[in-house]
Amino acid sequence: MFSRGITKFSSCARPLLTRKSIARSVTYRGFASEAAPGIGFGLTDEQKELQELARKFTANEIIPNAAHHDRTGEYPTEILKKAWEVGLLNLHVPAENGGLGLGVLDCAIVSEELAYGCTGIQTAAEANGLAEAPVIIAGNAAQKQKYLGRMTEEPLMCAYCVTEPGAGSDVAGLQTRAVKKGDKWVINGSKMWITNGGKANWYFVLARTDDKASTGKAFTGFIVDADTPGITVGKKEINMGQRASDTRGITFEEVVVPEENVLGEVGAGFKIAMGAFDITRPLVAAAAVGLARRAMDEAAKYSLERKTMGQPIANHQAVAFMLADMAIGTDAARNLVWKAAWLRDQGKRNTYYASMAKAFASEIANKNAADAVQIFGGNGFNSEYPVEKLMRDAKIFMIYEGTSQVQRLVISRGVLDMAKAGYVY
Repeated sequence: MFSRGITKFSSCARPLLTRKSIARSVTYRGFASEAAPGIGFGLTDEQKELQELARKFTANEIIPNAAHHDRTGEYPTEILKKAWEVGLLNLHVPAENGGLGLGVLDCAIVSEELAYGCTGIQTAAEANGLAEAPVIIAGNAAQKQKYLGRMTEEPLMCAYCVTEPGAGSDVAGLQTRAVKKGDKWVINGSKMWITNGGKANWYFVLARTDDKASTGKAFTGFIVDADTPGITVGKKEINMGQRASDTRGITFEEVVVPEENVLGEVGAGFKIAMGAFDITRPLVAAAAVGLARRAMDEAAKYSLERKTMGQPIANHQAVAFMLADMAIGTDAARNLVWKAAWLRDQGKRNTYYASMAKAFASEIANKNAADAVQIFGGNGFNSEYPVEKLMRDAKIFMIYEGTSQVQRLVISRGVLDMAKAGYVY
C-alpha cells in the first residue's frame, strides 16, 4: 500500500519509505534502537519521511478542500480514498493482516499533520483506528484477518460504537444489551455520536451482558457487520465543528450476531474498550496539536501582514506575547503526546500520560484557536478566514474520547495512587 502511494505521489516522499525499509527499521516502532541512550527527541529517518508524506498530502488534498467540506458537511470520501492509496489510513493494522503495523508515535505524527489541514477529515480517518484498536488488542487470528485484513484490501471505514444518549462519559451506565440465544447473541439498544456511523463497514459494539456483575465484568465487545438486519442508521448530525465527519445515532433492534464475533471473552468488553483509549487518546491529542499549530501559523502570518499605527501588529507586544504563548503551548502539548505514544510503543502502561496529553492538548487547541481569532480581529469572526473554523473545530477535543474532566479524574487517581505508594514524583 505504501509503495503504491509513493508511486502515485512521487513528490511526497523518497523511495526509501517502503515495506522493506520499514521492516528493517527495528519493527518501525518509536525511536530507533541505535539512538544514544537517555532522553531523545529526534525522529528516525523513516518517521521524518512519513511526516513529510502526510504533510504534503495535507497541503495538496486536505487544505484546498477543507472549507468546502465544512460548509456542506459532505463526507470526504475521495480524500479518504486517496489517503488509503498512499498508506495514511489504518496504520495500526498488523503486518500479518496486510497492514504496516506502525506504532502509536508513528500514527501520532500522521494525525498531527492531517489535523493541521482539517480536524473533521482527520477525525473521519482516525475513527478507523479507534474501531480497529479493540480488535488489535483482543481479537483472535480469524477475527483480525477477517475484519482488519479487509481494511487493507479496499478503502473501507469502520466505527467504535460505545457512547449512548444517556451515558456519555459514564460508560458504566450503558444500556445496550446482548442476550445469548443458542449459539448466537441478540443485541438491542441505541448508540449516539458515532463517528463514521453512516459510512462504516463494521462496528465495534459494547453491550451489557450481565446486569448483576460489576462494571469490569458486565460488558462484552462484539464485532458487528454494518449490513446486519435490525441496524438502523440515524440522520447525520450537524455539529458546531468538524462537519466533514459523519456522526450519527445507531439503533440495534434484535440484531443477531454469531458467537464467533464475540471479541475476547464474555464480560471482558469494558477492559477492551477502555484499553483502546491508551492507543487512541494520544492520537486525538496529536490532532489537537495539529489544530493548535495551524492556529499559531495563521495568526503569525496575519500579524505580519496586518498593520495598525503604521506597523505590523506583530510588532506590538500584546500580539507578540500571544504568539509566544501559542508556541509554548503547542510544543509542550506535542511533547506530552510523544511521551504517551512512546510509552505505549515500549510496551509500558501509558494511561496516565495519555490522559495528560489529551487534556492538555485539547485545551491548548482551544486557547490557540481563540487567540488566533482575537489576533485576526473582525476578520477572525468572518467565515472567509480560516480561524473561525479552527475555533469551532477545536471544542470537540475537550469532549470526545473522554471529556477534560474525565481525563483529570484519571490523572488525579494516578497522582493519589503514587502518593499512597510513597512515590516521589
